[in-house]
Amino acid sequence: MKILLVYPEFPDTFWSFKHALKFIRKKAGAPPLGLLTVAAMLPSEWEKRLVDLNVSSLTDEDLIWADYVFVSAMIVQRESARAVIHRCKSASVKVAAGGPLFTMEHEQFPDVDHFVLNEAEETLAPFVRDLLAGRARRVYSSAEFPDIHQTPVPLWRLDLVHRLLRLDVPPGPRGHFRNHENGQCAQHQPVHS
Repeated sequence: MKILLVYPEFPDTFWSFKHALKFIRKKAGAPPLGLLTVAAMLPSEWEKRLVDLNVSSLTDEDLIWADYVFVSAMIVQRESARAVIHRCKSASVKVAAGGPLFTMEHEQFPDVDHFVLNEAEETLAPFVRDLLAGRARRVYSSAEFPDIHQTPVPLWRLDLVHRLLRLDVPPGPRGHFRNHENGQCAQHQPVHS
């Protein structure tokens, strides 16, 4: 299965830092950590690509390649997410959506084929199981909260090209930082007073 993970563009607001980032020759402030973490939870044999619309464009070739487009967005990314979904539907590509926007407003997105809501650590595995069995439901949700210690490290290799175009790379869900000189992971240690 070929999965295209698409992160919608942030609109031009104070919080997008769009104009401030130009001073330091960057295009975005942070990577799409949620999608990179979802990518790490998908079956390893699936092909995965990332398109972050804050640093690159979604091409027709991307959509032709994909069996599914996975979209994750925050509420501020609503309009860009709508545009992505519309392009997917026009190209006859199925869409699975998750993240805060869709958890709060999934009823407002009738063109999305599947919703993986709340915490992906709880809802993604049942969706993937059902998808592989040919019986995927439209909505997957859970009131449970995951054990963050079980959350995998984000699949950073999907983001290598775009990393240079961002302000920083925050720690992963367990506070891991990667040393870019030697590639080693180090656990962030909290400061004690």
